[in-house]
Amino acid sequence: MIGAYGSWPSPVTAQQLTAAALRLGTGIIDQGVRYWTEGHPEQGGRVSLWRQPPGAPAQELTPPEVNVRTGVNEYGGGEWTAADGLVAYCSSPDGSVWLQAADHPARMIAPGDGFRYAALSLAPDHGLLLAVREDHREPGEPPQTIVALGLDDANADGGRVLAAGADFYAHPSLNAAGLLTWCEWRHPSMPWDQAAIVVAPLADPTARVEVEARPGVSALYPSWAPDGAVIYLSDATGFWNFQRWQDGRSQELWTAPYDFCGPLWALTPVPYTIIDATRIGCSWLDDGFARLGVLNFHSTPRLVELACPAVSASLAGNGDRCLALLGFADRPAELVELDWATGSRQTVQRAGASAPDGLAVSTAQPITWDSPDGPVHGWFYPPVSADCRAPDGELAPVQIWTHGGPTGFAGPEYSVAVQFWTSRGIGILDVNYSGSTGYGRAYRERLRGNWGLSDVRDCVDGAAALVAAGWADPARLSIRGGSAGGYTTLAALTSTHVFAAGISLYGIGDLEMLATDTHKFESRYLDSMVGPYPQALSTYRARSPIHHLDRLSCPMLILQGADDKVVPPSQATAMAEAVQAKGLPVRLRIFDGEGHGFRRAATIIEVAEQALDFLAEVHGFTPAGR
Repeated sequence: MIGAYGSWPSPVTAQQLTAAALRLGTGIIDQGVRYWTEGHPEQGGRVSLWRQPPGAPAQELTPPEVNVRTGVNEYGGGEWTAADGLVAYCSSPDGSVWLQAADHPARMIAPGDGFRYAALSLAPDHGLLLAVREDHREPGEPPQTIVALGLDDANADGGRVLAAGADFYAHPSLNAAGLLTWCEWRHPSMPWDQAAIVVAPLADPTARVEVEARPGVSALYPSWAPDGAVIYLSDATGFWNFQRWQDGRSQELWTAPYDFCGPLWALTPVPYTIIDATRIGCSWLDDGFARLGVLNFHSTPRLVELACPAVSASLAGNGDRCLALLGFADRPAELVELDWATGSRQTVQRAGASAPDGLAVSTAQPITWDSPDGPVHGWFYPPVSADCRAPDGELAPVQIWTHGGPTGFAGPEYSVAVQFWTSRGIGILDVNYSGSTGYGRAYRERLRGNWGLSDVRDCVDGAAALVAAGWADPARLSIRGGSAGGYTTLAALTSTHVFAAGISLYGIGDLEMLATDTHKFESRYLDSMVGPYPQALSTYRARSPIHHLDRLSCPMLILQGADDKVVPPSQATAMAEAVQAKGLPVRLRIFDGEGHGFRRAATIIEVAEQALDFLAEVHGFTPAGR
């Protein structure tokens, strides 16, 4: 069947985006019991905690009224943990902390009362739960501390403070000998710029020792090995590689041109498995593709890769087995139990149904193109259909996707959201522009002082590379991004004339407003990306799309959450009003009950339908069934 690009009948409906949008988190195996979380769009984005004993069916551990989330740093992370048969979790929105033992009812061990908790770490031998605590009882930036909550106490005072004075903390843990370790950093650094690893005795946390605290080094994700050593990741080599500290001495365990972790946006568990005193189960990125393997440093260090079809991987835990969230190129992600000795995998839960019948899956094709700073990486998803082809000589419309962050990474794993477009005859180029993670510190630092310049250049050049290869119609290019990716989208639309349309999801139009009206975690982020504020005020204004709408020459679709605390809705409203005043077509949709990122099923469906209608109108095609 011959049909114009964009008009192909597709087996992927907007409703299937929510059916396939089960958000699985990494899990923990404790005493043979599997634990993990599931985020359900059909429940308003609620996150529930699940438990599966050996040989038994999985069951939800948390009651229907509990949402396992935390608002620390706004992005949360580490909102639950399990150890020695105990499970602890945070309940949103009140911020309370709960403890559950085996089949007994959960009981509150800390009320919210203005506190938020995250990065939970159980130490049952000491009768404690460690946490990063954020204090919102007073106006202004909320102070962070590391606290110990007594497992048998009410902790009405918010627990015993173990560490204070830094602006941010992450990953506290306590070993059997009573030693603490944690990660900390201070303004204006982000944790991927500079962060330190600290060790201190529980009896006197002020007697601290800095394991790694060098200028310009990001040291993250500390954990205890069985022999009392601290394992952590440091990018002193230019990539986040493994280090081991013991008896006052730190050593590199394995030096490789790969990142063994990503940026610390959320306070999730450490992204590797301590198998024993000399082996670490880990994943790393090699040219954007995830690999799984075991790092053995007993005598002669060696990294042994496991055969695995996954293209993305997230894992945590301790011991010979772990729960790993694996993404694949041609099917939905799976939470699996992974045996590090054999590499065998047993599926625990799937992120969604298999690809719909009749879908010809478009898989990520890695492409690179040149820039003044070196090669730029991206993933191209060509239009594919089992039943249709375009008329001879027609070139495909292509969307350029810009990920958030901007310190983030776009991976090559299967996404129903991508297939929604490619199955209709619209290509996707997902750009890992300069500043993205996964390619080492030097690639990440290309964006220092250059946000709104290098990222825009890379997206424009990526589109040009597709056109030069004959893969895209130069008259039907669009650009789309959310959050920081939304800023890149808006900046591209107000500084170039390459794109025929733009779609911004909770994007940033005014950098100055972002610098003065955002949350603590990102309040100094722009110091490195743009410049210190207000000293660099002229740069902020020069790079803010809201001030350059006279250069805008194409229609826009603007989508925003009403409860967004990271990018205030006022930015979306101001942008839409300015575009409308210029006489250009613009659609603005603000979703009640949504924050920074869309979680509700109805929202996800409407976003897809609006985007399809918008591009059909701009590019001049008629979607099938319309």
